[in-house]
Amino acid sequence: MRVLLTGAAGFIGAHIHRKLRDAGHEVVGIDLMLAAAHGGEAEPPYGVERVDIRDPEGLDTCLRGVDAVCHQAAVVGAGVSAQDAPAYASHNDLGTAVLLAAMDRARCRHLVLASSMVVYGEGSYRNSLGAAAVPPSRRIADLDDGRFDHLDAAGQPLAWDPVDEDAPLRPRSLYAAGKLAQENYAAAWAFATGSTVTALRYHNVYGDHMPRDTPYSGVAAIFRSMLEAGESPRVFEDGCQARDFVHVSDVAAANLAALERPLDGFVPLNIASGQPITIGEVATVLAAAHGGKAPVVTGEYRAGDVRHIVASPERARRALDFTAAVAPAAGLADFASAPLRAVVGRGAPAWR
Repeated sequence: MRVLLTGAAGFIGAHIHRKLRDAGHEVVGIDLMLAAAHGGEAEPPYGVERVDIRDPEGLDTCLRGVDAVCHQAAVVGAGVSAQDAPAYASHNDLGTAVLLAAMDRARCRHLVLASSMVVYGEGSYRNSLGAAAVPPSRRIADLDDGRFDHLDAAGQPLAWDPVDEDAPLRPRSLYAAGKLAQENYAAAWAFATGSTVTALRYHNVYGDHMPRDTPYSGVAAIFRSMLEAGESPRVFEDGCQARDFVHVSDVAAANLAALERPLDGFVPLNIASGQPITIGEVATVLAAAHGGKAPVVTGEYRAGDVRHIVASPERARRALDFTAAVAPAAGLADFASAPLRAVVGRGAPAWR
């Protein structure tokens, strides 16, 4: 296939670029090279052109002869403040809408969309009797007192349950709101044009050439940066927050599978390892593999964080024959010494 890959110079996009080329596909790679992600003087790498996905004319040129689009371009992270909202709306949501319109003009009918587990908000839970439970948002007063778990009516902690793709979508951050908007635009486009969209809901992605510590980094990279500075990884809450960490090589493999196996209409899929791990365990594995200081559980919290969110990867296995190959314990141990990207720009990019 001839594939247009947006965000081709990014952490995930660069891995996908190599995966597609190794599989024999022709890749048209584009990236705006935002200073917030790549630094102020960064130039596109070989095989990638500087194109803004909000530019219709630029996209029309890139889409000539393209069979499918793999859309990874995005401003990432939960957002540091409400002032980041225009950047997320402009680059992620408007950018996706402009891309979809350009795909329609080019009669390109197959899209693989990078989405995220953040669209779910809170994960799935069960009470002490095994019944499904939908907890309210955690109260600041409880977090201040070190009560991090959701409790059932009997005062017992709610247990996490794997989240499947039919779970309610309740975004809790600026980034999450934008990701859900991207999904909604793509689903409406698929219905209106008879196209196919596979929305890959990534869980916590990590791996080589991940950006170093920035306000928008993933927690694995932040822990790495602390260890390299000779510090103990600082683990928020009590360290028992359950997550799913998926290696970037598996994310690239999932994108290849989704491009080569179009599904009918709009189909969201969890892309996850299927092997839950706590944040405290992540820090412990990294510290041991790095030979650094042991983690410190601080009891600090971020008000927008969810307690647990763990994925069910079953639908991706059935639909794409995709199963993650890298177990989190082994992958994180390797990540402790993997090369990272140099420190990049700080803060969200301008939205205009």
